[in-house]
Amino acid sequence: MSKETKMSPVSAETRVALGEVMAAFEAFKQTNDARLDELAGKGAADVVLEEKLQRIDQDLVQQKSVLDRLLLDGARPALGGGSLAPERTAWSDYMRRGVTQGLNEAKAASAGSDPDGGYVVPAETEARIDRLLSEASPIRSIATVKRVSAPVFRKPVSRGGAASGWVSETAARPETDSPSLDLLDFPTAEIYAMPAATQQLLDDAMVDVDAWLAEEVRDVFAVQEGAAFVAGDGTGKPRGFLDYTRAAEGNQAWGELGYVATGTAGGFDADDPADALIDLIYAPKTGYRANGRFVMNRQTVSAVRRFKDADGNYLWQPSLSEGGSSTLLGYPVTEAEDMPDIGADACAIAFGDFAKGYLVLDRQGVDVLRDPFSAKPYVLFYTTKRVGGGVQDFDAIKLLKFGAS
Repeated sequence: MSKETKMSPVSAETRVALGEVMAAFEAFKQTNDARLDELAGKGAADVVLEEKLQRIDQDLVQQKSVLDRLLLDGARPALGGGSLAPERTAWSDYMRRGVTQGLNEAKAASAGSDPDGGYVVPAETEARIDRLLSEASPIRSIATVKRVSAPVFRKPVSRGGAASGWVSETAARPETDSPSLDLLDFPTAEIYAMPAATQQLLDDAMVDVDAWLAEEVRDVFAVQEGAAFVAGDGTGKPRGFLDYTRAAEGNQAWGELGYVATGTAGGFDADDPADALIDLIYAPKTGYRANGRFVMNRQTVSAVRRFKDADGNYLWQPSLSEGGSSTLLGYPVTEAEDMPDIGADACAIAFGDFAKGYLVLDRQGVDVLRDPFSAKPYVLFYTTKRVGGGVQDFDAIKLLKFGAS
């Protein structure tokens, strides 16, 4: 499925928020430099300075959250709408007043629908939901997303073993060994949301009910997806990349994810904390590093934000453009709050090419069941979507384990 990259014009409020993020990071650098100078001179930093740095760090996290939310809101569809195609008119009648006659007559809008379980939304509405999910769900936004029609997607993969060689134009071609193939199964599971609306909102002709539905289910779906894509166990939900068996880099078998250890239980090395990050970057093969990125939560970002290189330059840099990613050692950083915090033997940082490594599946069709009875005077919209996910290339993703080995 192609991803939408078109963005709405950036608002003045968003530009102000970006400036505040940059200003907060400058204040963070100045305060942290002062703290490091005191550590070098006195062997300990002033408590007041430590508290100030903590406050600035929290402010930086908050400013980044505000900026992310403004960018997300800027991508929302506009309210209102022009003339609609017959099937879209039928769908609007169903959403606003519960009229099903048009849906039952319009095959394009009702194909595959079961009135007892809801009606399939029009393709435009489904595409709108998918676009908003890609903007709100961190792993979905960096993974490969494929649309399927079957409940289980099976992908054959090669585990190697195919022989090859050079031959001259007239030389015999000897028979080669066959490759070792395996089959990966990616089942889809149902995710649901139940947004509520007043009848007054639904009767308002200026309200785009498609946009309203997409916005209401976006955050609910994104939260559930985010947790599953990171650590889901694959039972009734996608399988997260942290659920797979892990082994020390170089010793992993097919189907396992390799990890690099920091050498210190529950933390980075005190003398050279950045060495583990560099080792993590070079754990994947060259072909995966070109589109590599870090994935971690914001608490971990706060920790690596303090690291410097040998020349005194900060390894973490905020984005200089609207909608861009912060970088660490020159690679983009995706903040996924479902990644674990730094702790003993926790794999709190992942690195790699997630477009090659992780597959997200959207089974075609989003169902909506209109329920005006269960929560009067509100109208509930029981919305379901089928999603799957799992690792498709075990060489593309590497983990940083906060352990001695």
